[in-house]
Amino acid sequence: MGLELKPSKTRIAHSLYEHEGEKPGFNFLGHTIRQFTVGKYRTGKDTKGNSLGFKTIITPSKESQKRHYANMVEVIDKCKGINQTGLIKNLNAIIRGWCNYFSTVSSSKAFSRMDALVYWKLRKWAKHRHRNKGEKWINRKYWQTIGGDNWVFATRQEGKNPMRLLKHSSTKIINYVKVKGESSPFDGNLVYWSTRMGQHPEMPSRISILLKRQKGKCAHCGLFFKDEDVLEIDHIIPKSQGGKDEYENWQLLHRHCHDNKTTLDGSLGSKSGCNRTKPKPPVIPDNYRWVDDMLVVTYV
Repeated sequence: MGLELKPSKTRIAHSLYEHEGEKPGFNFLGHTIRQFTVGKYRTGKDTKGNSLGFKTIITPSKESQKRHYANMVEVIDKCKGINQTGLIKNLNAIIRGWCNYFSTVSSSKAFSRMDALVYWKLRKWAKHRHRNKGEKWINRKYWQTIGGDNWVFATRQEGKNPMRLLKHSSTKIINYVKVKGESSPFDGNLVYWSTRMGQHPEMPSRISILLKRQKGKCAHCGLFFKDEDVLEIDHIIPKSQGGKDEYENWQLLHRHCHDNKTTLDGSLGSKSGCNRTKPKPPVIPDNYRWVDDMLVVTYV
């Protein structure tokens, strides 16, 4: 069985330089993969640490951006007769899926460009619904101030969480980090793989999530956790002082850092559930007495 390439779907190009009239780079699965010449401080390196003189950049392709924008335009045009809530629900599903797909590559500029295009399309949608209203009235009705952002396309619901349109630029870009050396998920290094993946079958889920959130560092001393370290979950605000039992109030510490932090934050061991470094005085029952440095039982 032979393998043949279809000439009409085959393109030979160089990823760094122009080759036979073809622009550098190529598209694959919606991405544009291209290399750029950079200085010694930004250059990539080979397996031996030698500078290559270029850096590989992967971005959403122009065709993928055009398709995504066309999908959003189609939804907005079809939703001219429905309210803002219905429009936001339909758009959020499209935006969330597209952004998650491209969240692992260099997509910041593409995300900002999509936000700008969607903004002007939504302004046209709003003016079409209220042709006799002015710009200020339309702005107050459809754009709200949320979290310091003055231009959030969201519903106005007094006393409730408004339904807001997701912004492409709010998606966190997650850069892929190469696996260290000869590391393997089966080498027993639970701290490394829990920090990298946020999960491990042999590590409790809470500790794995906190390891990934803290990037493998102790929140008290700032040092990296090692495989032989004893890890403990601490309440940032002690439960005895009103702290909640939730991820936002949890942090992962070394055992000795946990002891130091507990002595300083005023938490009570009996209420917070954590070990005190200073033991509490023993409780002596009423029918016990100290006699010649011995604790004896007395009978009445």
